[in-house]
Amino acid sequence: MATDIATRELKSPIDVAEYLFRRLHEVGVRSVHGVPGDYNLVALDYIPKVGLDWVGNTNELNAGYAADGYARLKGISALVTTFGVGELSALNAIAGSYSEYVPVVHIVGQPSTLSQRSGMLLHHTLGNGDFNVFTNMSACISCNVARLNDAQEAATLIDNAIRECWVRSRPVYITLPTDIVQKKVEGERLKTPIDLSLPNNDPEKEDYVVDVVLKSLHAAKSPVILVDACAIRHRVLEEVHDLIQASGLPAFVAPMGKGAINETHPNYGGVYAGDGSNQGVRERVESSDLILSIGAIKSDFNTAGFTYRIGQLNTIDFHSNYVRVRYSEYPDINMKGVLRKVIQKMGKLNVSSPPKISNALPQEEKTSSDKTITHNWLWPIVGQWMKENDIIITETGTANFGIWETRFPKGVTAVSQVLWGSIGYSVGACQGAALAAKDDGSNRRTILFVGDGSFQLTVQEVSTMLRNGLKPIIFVICNNGYTIERYIHGWKDEYNDIQTWKFKDIPTAFGAKEYKGYQIKTRDELTKLFADETFSSAPCLQLVELYMPQEDAPAALKMTAEAAARTNAKMAEEGTQALPTYLK
Repeated sequence: MATDIATRELKSPIDVAEYLFRRLHEVGVRSVHGVPGDYNLVALDYIPKVGLDWVGNTNELNAGYAADGYARLKGISALVTTFGVGELSALNAIAGSYSEYVPVVHIVGQPSTLSQRSGMLLHHTLGNGDFNVFTNMSACISCNVARLNDAQEAATLIDNAIRECWVRSRPVYITLPTDIVQKKVEGERLKTPIDLSLPNNDPEKEDYVVDVVLKSLHAAKSPVILVDACAIRHRVLEEVHDLIQASGLPAFVAPMGKGAINETHPNYGGVYAGDGSNQGVRERVESSDLILSIGAIKSDFNTAGFTYRIGQLNTIDFHSNYVRVRYSEYPDINMKGVLRKVIQKMGKLNVSSPPKISNALPQEEKTSSDKTITHNWLWPIVGQWMKENDIIITETGTANFGIWETRFPKGVTAVSQVLWGSIGYSVGACQGAALAAKDDGSNRRTILFVGDGSFQLTVQEVSTMLRNGLKPIIFVICNNGYTIERYIHGWKDEYNDIQTWKFKDIPTAFGAKEYKGYQIKTRDELTKLFADETFSSAPCLQLVELYMPQEDAPAALKMTAEAAARTNAKMAEEGTQALPTYLK
């Protein structure tokens, strides 16, 4: 009776599930990824009612990867799984989104609140009456947890979770018990959009930090700009562009920041990754007396094995929640406001020229008679073939390291998972990114480069691409297994080998009606394929078997893998030395 009275007091009663999905539509989500399960089925009925589309992935892990790729294009995404078995399958993907600052709203259909309070022995549980264990797991890789156990709090919790997901650019976790789905909340709240704006910096503190930054900037003789992933994730690319334009300074990107700036801009100087940098880049960045580092994530692969040689004494770090000028840190201040004021007050700076980066073939490749497709030859050719506004996804491995060697056309978006590096991520991310482009009506080409080993882990997501009418161009690099692992350890060991597949036949097995497959083994064959206007127009899903030597890899990968192997060996040796004598 109390529930009925509470419902009658609402001006515009609306079901909790409908409220949730309407809020997701409000912030830009148009397609919802996930897998059905008995604890989320009733909630799924609301998805088409509010103008959203259900994707229907092949498994929860792939759905999580796809939601990650979708969010990187659209700014936020939604994933629905079922309690226990479903949500745990997605956790690896969600952890990757947390690691790399990707905003995913993970909604989990749960047993009823009554069942949970009673500790009932239900399927998908551990059989011990503990219904909180999976939520507690997700709490460690979510920036907000919203347990919708009470309809009176549900709307507030939903709004707060979505805001936190957007502002902090990390996953959130929302539980939706079966008996809460159709409970009523106040629909009038929907008339007021969720406030997604960043909290304003303290004006006095912000002005002080801006003055400190400008003082260092004006004193510098050869300053440069270095842009990384968190500039993308925390939505300061407009400020970055204006900074590059107003300052005239040479601008570089870290591997995770690839695509963050317009690489056709005359100030663009290439990818800086320590010893893995493009020719001339390392010397230019490391000789600078001041580096404006925007959104840096200094992980091992992002720095080519921790080979950065830029000291903190010559660095100003801009982040979402602090700014560090040399060794002085200013917490609780967002880089967005600081960058905008630096641009406004900048004045004249000491400006030098960046290295000249192009997609020209190296001289040794121009004169080579080799017909084999090698990485040294491939990536400049790929750069020449790419078009404005392409979406390019690269698997962590040869493809991700190889893409450093391209200069993108204007408007290209790059998707990769350099920090988390979960094998097979790129296939699901390709589906999500292609769907985001379709939802936007932008008609952007989506291009995936993935190794044959990685592709085998998540190949089912090609089926989801076909189901949703997506038209990516998929290049499967056929080189007999896990090349990056071979370079780290086990060059000839069977654990780095894979079963040979007929990759180009796979979409047909998945029921593809409009589809084209290719098998490319020589440079001439690839050059002709790239010159084919029909192929390049991406009229349907296309898969290219791209054969490359097993032992070939980009120079940056070789060097980074060697550094990783050295680190692993050193840690193993130190660990052994620390053991008691009787355990050695």
